[in-house]
Amino acid sequence: MSSASARTNEPIRITRESGIAWITLDAPPMNLLGAPLMGALIGLVDTLERDTTTRVAVFRSADPDFFVAHGDVVSITSVPMTPTPEATALNFVHQLFERLRKLPQVTIAQIEGYARGGGSELCLACDMRFAARGKAVFGQPEIALGILPGAGGTARLTRLLGRARASEIILGGDDFSADEAERYGWINRALPPAELPVFVSRLAHRIASFPALALQEAKRTIQSVSDAATETDLLTEQRAFDRLMSDPRSERVTRMDRFLVRGVQTREGERTLAVACESLGGD
Repeated sequence: MSSASARTNEPIRITRESGIAWITLDAPPMNLLGAPLMGALIGLVDTLERDTTTRVAVFRSADPDFFVAHGDVVSITSVPMTPTPEATALNFVHQLFERLRKLPQVTIAQIEGYARGGGSELCLACDMRFAARGKAVFGQPEIALGILPGAGGTARLTRLLGRARASEIILGGDDFSADEAERYGWINRALPPAELPVFVSRLAHRIASFPALALQEAKRTIQSVSDAATETDLLTEQRAFDRLMSDPRSERVTRMDRFLVRGVQTREGERTLAVACESLGGD
């Protein structure tokens, strides 16, 4: 992937300048975290792990209304409800987001629209998160669909915000504005929409002007504080997610079917997702 080979129909485009990789997510209709975008993320991480010249990677969206909506519910409903052996290693989603978290580059999420579910979890795997006030919306609505955050949400939110606030977000399944997310520590800062790109660009260029080796060693040292327990927490999350995917008592099939039939996974439906999720338990 390079600025020379970027095509408008690619789920991810990347341009480079002055030691910064500007990564644009572009998977219509609303950047659902499904096979196309996941495949592109794997390719991106492969590329950045080998990249010795880029010091900062900024994630942003081509869609002004959606950073990443959430995981593709259609894909999740296709998973058969059959028991699986208890996991002893991280699955490919956790492995991918852990690789993203441990990239040698400093990673920044610039969020200007909805970032729920897997979209929020993608942001959580980045080193820093900045969001547009009045536009960005965060949420972990998985509980209403009969599952739980399965891409690091329970582990990373609890570690970042503490048990009480993580419980409110995950168990309540509601939406949070950029200002609320800032107060909770979910993001670094909420900024006016016009100021967000300017702020992120200035910070990215400032960081990219510093020595690459110093940045990498500092990042590793910061992350080492929690590295030892992170994989254990992710494995605990994965095992719980697997149980909910296979246990018919989870109601995940019925609730996800209603979610799709009622048009929630559409550009218009997503705007009222938090309210719609309250009625997925019945007609």
